[in-house]
Amino acid sequence: MDENRALEFVRRNHTAVLATIKRDGGPQLSNVVYFLDDDGSIKISVTQDRAKTKNLRRDPRASLSCLDLNDWYTYVVVEGRASFIEGGPALPELRHYYRQVRGEDHPNWEEYDQAMVADGRLVLVIKPEHVYGQVR
Repeated sequence: MDENRALEFVRRNHTAVLATIKRDGGPQLSNVVYFLDDDGSIKISVTQDRAKTKNLRRDPRASLSCLDLNDWYTYVVVEGRASFIEGGPALPELRHYYRQVRGEDHPNWEEYDQAMVADGRLVLVIKPEHVYGQVR
């Protein structure tokens, strides 16, 4: 698979299934909304208390199956290591995430920031190390 073509597919889409590794070694899957940032990393809004966050803090290996909802057989899997942007630096990144995924500004950024803090939101960052799949 051509990596540039695969990453262009990842950039165009925002729906995926994130696979992390549970404490017992089994997979834990989560439906997520993501975006591929200009720096080449994948960013996802998550919360402190979710299984995926706890799993990735323990074992940073992540796989993201990026899907084309109109064509089940077109997909790209991105494998990489996870890190987090949290605390004060997370709010500008969460705003950036919102703009990239929604394609617009939020009508009230102060309200948005308060909701992100109340939810315990942070940004999951995956640096792609390997891609594979099928893009038509």
